[in-house]
Amino acid sequence: MNDVVIDGVRGRIEALGRRVLDGGAIDREEALFLFGLEDSADIHDLLAWGNRIREHFKGNKIHLCSIVNAKAGACSENCSFCAQSAAYQTESPRYGFVDPEPVAEAGEEANRNGVTAVGLVAAWRGLKEGPMLDEVCDRISEMKKQGKTRPDASLGLIENQEVANRLKEAGLECYGHNLESSERFFPEHCTTHTYEDRLRTIGFLKKAGIKICSGGIIGMGETREDRCDLALRLREVGASVVPVNILNPIPGTPLENQEPLPPLEILKTIACFRFIMPTKEIMIAGGRTVNLRDLQCMIFQAGASALMVGNYLTTLNQPVEKDLQMLRDLGLDPDWEEFDEGEANGCGCGEKESCATPETTEAVTA
Repeated sequence: MNDVVIDGVRGRIEALGRRVLDGGAIDREEALFLFGLEDSADIHDLLAWGNRIREHFKGNKIHLCSIVNAKAGACSENCSFCAQSAAYQTESPRYGFVDPEPVAEAGEEANRNGVTAVGLVAAWRGLKEGPMLDEVCDRISEMKKQGKTRPDASLGLIENQEVANRLKEAGLECYGHNLESSERFFPEHCTTHTYEDRLRTIGFLKKAGIKICSGGIIGMGETREDRCDLALRLREVGASVVPVNILNPIPGTPLENQEPLPPLEILKTIACFRFIMPTKEIMIAGGRTVNLRDLQCMIFQAGASALMVGNYLTTLNQPVEKDLQMLRDLGLDPDWEEFDEGEANGCGCGEKESCATPETTEAVTA
């Protein structure tokens, strides 16, 4: 009887995998089935299909990116996972918006290591019109003129279309703005702004013609259903790059004592994201070294096609050289050239046009 049950699960995983390979999509019920897998053998079957789907749509190319903390600490928002919130007593550094030199140096270092993009990240609520926007646009333009590594940015909430348009004019191609979790779970880790605020920001950026880098954090106490709904919403909004962060509990934050996710649960989540968004860049970002340890190389076997290298905002990563050696050992190529998502502006669901709702693709209210 047990063999029959296992064969049935294995067969269903294979059927869903073949459908995705053929350009089809999985629905919420099917996604929940994958997220709910418990047996180790079944999870490894899922990982194998995640790898097969990655290779089918992405080949052996791996997108590398890094970030530079352009403004650190004293953030007004109360995100419970973040060491940079002014609401918590942490040892995170605090400084104002950086001068051009550190940004240029970050770009040069990224170029030496073959990193595709450098994200300009700032710890604040968001970006408005005014002198700071002018300064941010200057930094982006300077990075663009270097002509070596693509300038990206993650600058918080955007409250009107003109700000997004200015960023596009400055040369910004991709903006990082994570949804962080499911809409249901969001108030559990942030109450100073809403899920709708984040969706509205993405709408402004998409209307300006800027590609979206949006993902979330797993391991905050959310359920598997929450992770599933996050992935489905990211598919809906048409994120081009999907960062999967794993909580690294920081002393002084409300989540400092959060129990870590088991490595197999993390790898299973990556594979499920690949099934749901087969043509997108699934990027593994913060928390991978402390949570996956010796299993880091398995993220690609689970379906990841992108990697954040270098140090994170407030925590350390393993050396870039070690990451590059890992890729070479796996026969993977970090020489990533451009976004390749199948259908332009699509969501990976097989439709020619994005299936995102008007509320998430166009910002109609401030």
